[in-house]
Amino acid sequence: MLLTEDQELIADAARRIAQEHLAPNAAALDRGEPAAREAFLANLERLAANGFMAVDAPAEYGGTEAGTTAFALTVEAVGNACAATGVTVSVTNMVGEVIASVGSEEQKRTHLPRLADGTYKAGAFCLTEASAGSDPAALTTRAVMSGNEWVLNGSKLYITSAAYAGLFVVWAVTDPDAPKGKGISAFLVEAGTPGLVVGREEDKLGQRGSATNAVHFEDCRIPADALLGPLHGGFRIAAGELAGGRIGIAALALGIARAAVDAAIAHIKEREQFGRPIAAMQGPQWMIADTETELEAARLLILQAAALKEAGRPFGKAASMAKLYASEAAQRATYTALQLFGGAGYIRDHPVERYARDVRITTIYEGTSEIQRLIIARDTLA
Repeated sequence: MLLTEDQELIADAARRIAQEHLAPNAAALDRGEPAAREAFLANLERLAANGFMAVDAPAEYGGTEAGTTAFALTVEAVGNACAATGVTVSVTNMVGEVIASVGSEEQKRTHLPRLADGTYKAGAFCLTEASAGSDPAALTTRAVMSGNEWVLNGSKLYITSAAYAGLFVVWAVTDPDAPKGKGISAFLVEAGTPGLVVGREEDKLGQRGSATNAVHFEDCRIPADALLGPLHGGFRIAAGELAGGRIGIAALALGIARAAVDAAIAHIKEREQFGRPIAAMQGPQWMIADTETELEAARLLILQAAALKEAGRPFGKAASMAKLYASEAAQRATYTALQLFGGAGYIRDHPVERYARDVRITTIYEGTSEIQRLIIARDTLA
């Protein structure tokens, strides 16, 4: 699938910034060095200044308005250099997209420019709960109208970027008597709002530089106009945005895998065994050939899903196929890369062990592989 000139320019710019500023910081960020976290936050501002935190948002609100394909290319490029930054960029863009899609004019004018220019360092989705992961209709967080305010109570789990997000999209039950999934609404809550409490940062296997926290709402009062979209229309909003977010996570997985395979290719060209480079041997050649084929197939599925979304056509099944295939192919690719490094790949002197840890979550968040298979099967058999 050929890209337009504008899409190529955006991808090139994202790659340049990512390789110059993100890649040199990625290992230290993974180790949790305080200076690396500061550099990470500065890089989020740099990405915003170059238009990468609101790629698909309308230009009249400060966005780049470059489309879903440009968004996918951006996340791939950023994730290739630093997966922790890549997931932050992906989620922040999706926060902007949901506001642009269903927000009021006032919400768009208030929040989209702040996401686009980096005033909000990141955006966060508060959907997952301890008893509502793959089943978002099982939410227990409540929002009750009190006077001219909504009062939020409940807890969310595994919220990406919560520690430094400036804006949260929060889903809560607004009609507990409605059929399951029918009485849920979405709200916009700014960081610093009394009653919004960010919990401790999770100690994760991979993407360690991206903060993941519990978020608690303790009599958190927000104005009536913080309601995002129609009252009781939150489940439909969540389902739509999760579908779009799957394109971003697929692209992130591809970026991580591409970094791992490129490192492995460079290694086997230099590493000699039995008097010749490993790359001259048929076994490693076939491993590379199979991996390259899978990653190219993943790339085409991602671009197809992005093109459908840009065209306003149904894209949910395509997004699930892209996310399922790309995330699982990426895991195979990173482990192939680690295998080609041999024992050296298991050592932190080389980045492939980090790529293998970073890519693991991509088959879990934004809908597990099992959920993607359910979506694909139901659409196919309908």
